[in-house]
Amino acid sequence: MRVGDLMVKEVATIRQDTSIEEVIKTFYNKRVGSLIITDEEGKCKGILTHTDVFRGIVKKIPFDSSVEKVMSKNVITVSENDSFSKARELMCRHRVRHLPVTDMKGCTVGVLSIRHIFDEISGFKKRA
Repeated sequence: MRVGDLMVKEVATIRQDTSIEEVIKTFYNKRVGSLIITDEEGKCKGILTHTDVFRGIVKKIPFDSSVEKVMSKNVITVSENDSFSKARELMCRHRVRHLPVTDMKGCTVGVLSIRHIFDEISGFKKRA
């Protein structure tokens, strides 16, 4: 099975100058566990998870600061044409729960999450 068959295609993206306060609102409103930080061309520049935001709160980083201060910059990505086995191996090796999915140009086209994979495998959520 290919990553492109399992990924969530409606990926929530933000720019790195977005404030932490706006990010918290986006997490709440979109009901997502991660946000992909992209540049003007749609290329992945980082990822932000709830854990990153919590870490920023503990470090007392002001809410009006940009996500650049709390985002993970050395993000692990996977190609939409890669196998699910490769994605699983990357997630296990790097201990991440979200993998941005990129196309051949390096643009973000989706995200693969542990929760979504579980839903797919268990049949908990049916795809449209």
